[in-house]
Amino acid sequence: MRTFDFAPMHRATIGFDQITDIMDRVMSKDVSANTYPPYNIEKTADDAYRISIAVAGFSDADLSVEVKEGALFISARKAEGDSVERSYLHRGIATRAFERRFHLADHVRVTGASHEDGMLHVDLTREVPEALKPRQIEIARAGSVQKDVVEAKAVN
Repeated sequence: MRTFDFAPMHRATIGFDQITDIMDRVMSKDVSANTYPPYNIEKTADDAYRISIAVAGFSDADLSVEVKEGALFISARKAEGDSVERSYLHRGIATRAFERRFHLADHVRVTGASHEDGMLHVDLTREVPEALKPRQIEIARAGSVQKDVVEAKAVN
């Protein structure tokens, strides 16, 4: 596989660090990346999204949802001290610890999280500031145009 070094871009650009960081993340993505636990991302409205993660076997106390530095971190760790010793004939429900990271776009914030029926739902909304929203500019009508005319006099 071909690898690209974006270090020269950092020297030649100012203020585009986020773009090169995204390119680094995309290019370094391992094909055999961990796919546990499975998740869905759905669009629930024009500016609303929901991330649903299958977390069978985890309680509310085992789950953690945190936002820091423009990223959403969802993690789970099964509490130690399960006093009941179990003997499994088949163990298909994985309760191993995990951490999922989702990079949030600008102006996207987490509005809530809920845990029901073995699914963790995290709701997100995009809140674009008024300054960045499109606005209509009124066009003034052209009235009588006044021209400042300076009359020239012959010097000779």
